[in-house]
Amino acid sequence: MSNIVEIKNLTKSYEKGNIKALNGIDLSIGEGEFVSIIGPSGSGKSTLLNMLGALDTPDSGSINVAGFDLKKNKHLNEFRADEIGFVFQLHNLIPNLSVVENVEIPMFTKDWNSKKMRERALYLLDIVGLKDKSKMLPNKLSGGERQRVAIARALANEPSIILADEPTGSLDSKTSNKILKQLDKLHNEENVTLIMVTHDMDVARLADRVIEVLDGKIVSNADDSLLDSEIKIH
Repeated sequence: MSNIVEIKNLTKSYEKGNIKALNGIDLSIGEGEFVSIIGPSGSGKSTLLNMLGALDTPDSGSINVAGFDLKKNKHLNEFRADEIGFVFQLHNLIPNLSVVENVEIPMFTKDWNSKKMRERALYLLDIVGLKDKSKMLPNKLSGGERQRVAIARALANEPSIILADEPTGSLDSKTSNKILKQLDKLHNEENVTLIMVTHDMDVARLADRVIEVLDGKIVSNADDSLLDSEIKIH
């Protein structure tokens, strides 16, 4: 399995260097892997996710994602549109567009006709169990259903990587489990790399590998069989 993410000695500071969000991160992630990043608030995990999605730039070190050098690439908008699917805690659906139209939005960067876009949107909605609600507006859906639409939308542009930042943070445990199963199903069926930030160890355990970040550093990097001995949440 080749690596889709290669990070070497990555650093990022804020407040004129007074706050070290990332302090020498080294990380490799394999193509098609499901990885969770865990740590307390302020540990640097969301900053790391933002770096992977080219939403922020590092101070030093190297970061290569899906064959792109994110420090040198000047076409980051194209990189995000082609390679990355985002799922956030807040789904950010457009309220005056139908469910299927929301899913189609990322496809407009592709050279696809409207028929292909609609077919893919309906296919993804079918996988997340919402094909029958494709014509509804988001405000007619439950919170969990809206998040499932957001997951379908994240896969719409056939990305190499899904970046999920606390995707179940605002949901109850039963709905959270459904959402996580949908994410895992799509990760497998679409053969996409899934990188998920969470503060919940039970959620993190669903991944192939759990990376713990503390004070801007990786303090543990364990596969599922080593979790009990390796990961200690602070």
